Amino acid sequence: MAARPGRLPAGPGRRRGAAEARFLLLLWFAGATAEGAAGREAPLKCDELRLGQYICDDPKIDNSTQEPMNCTNHTAYVQCLPAPNITCKDHLGIEKVFTGNEVGFYKPIACRNVNGYSYKVAVALSLFLGWLGADRFYLGYPALGLLKFCTVGFCGIGSLIDFILISMQIVGPSDGSSYIIDYYGARLTRLTITNATFRKMQTYP
Repeated sequence: MAARPGRLPAGPGRRRGAAEARFLLLLWFAGATAEGAAGREAPLKCDELRLGQYICDDPKIDNSTQEPMNCTNHTAYVQCLPAPNITCKDHLGIEKVFTGNEVGFYKPIACRNVNGYSYKVAVALSLFLGWLGADRFYLGYPALGLLKFCTVGFCGIGSLIDFILISMQIVGPSDGSSYIIDYYGARLTRLTITNATFRKMQTYP
């Protein structure tokens, strides 16, 4: 039977061309979808901003403890303001463009647990009344305080050693708390090395 004029006969070539057209259309649709998804990247959270893209307020210090207010579990929080024209999600998960006056997130800072023991008082007692054991009594070591009292500070040697240890903040209150020291004063920070500490490779000439 002869084919009608103007219409291609149905055959393998026609079906292959239709399959190729559908395949190309599918590739185009997949590429357009991927490009649109790449162009709609989710905005960063404000606490993921880089240094220089935000500024944090100074912590409010409690005069009685000389530690940041609302210190809980050795952690306090200060509010941070993203720079103008920065777009990110704030601490409530709301995406917005900041002007430099809105709080974007709260940054955790370290604080110490104190329980009323003053560093200045401990050093003064150790310097002037250490031979009577007053420093050890004050810090909660009554047995050592009594021993120093009975031996006149181990003949002065123990008083000198205690003065050095207390001045260097090696000996602290017996309850494990920290001294009350001015927040911007002479605080001692101990650096420790563990297996997780990054070690830079030494290069030798």
